[in-house]
Amino acid sequence: MSRTDRASLLIHSDQERVFSALTTPEALVQWLPPKGMRGQFERFDMRDGGSYRLVLTYDDGSGAPGKTSSDSDVGEVRIARIIPGERVVQEVEFESGDPAFQGTMRMEWSLHSDSEGTTVEFEAREVPEGIRARDHAEGLTSSLSNLAAYLEP
Repeated sequence: MSRTDRASLLIHSDQERVFSALTTPEALVQWLPPKGMRGQFERFDMRDGGSYRLVLTYDDGSGAPGKTSSDSDVGEVRIARIIPGERVVQEVEFESGDPAFQGTMRMEWSLHSDSEGTTVEFEAREVPEGIRARDHAEGLTSSLSNLAAYLEP
């Protein structure tokens, strides 16, 4: 059975700056890795039909539940659609020998202008069964909090 996970946060920044943070490698590598992880792009081509390869590594690899190795998650991400200033749709496949992490997860980042800034909505569909809902919620919340800290004064 497939699962859909959602998260959202009001960011006190204009929509153009938020969209830039969703689409530039320098920004993404700063805020996207959840607490306790760091990221590195091996390849980056953010455009319709483009792709990137992101390696997330746990700061403390002892006992870390990595999907690709004991201390890392590697994702191949295809850019399915970009609507400038509004939406980024991605299809993610994790490198893993564990069938519980295989399949394509569809992630959508949507931006909505608000009188106080920009509401960022995140939706992940077809979440692999190996990603526990609670862990995913914590990771998404952490990434959104990182985004706010990255953009807000």
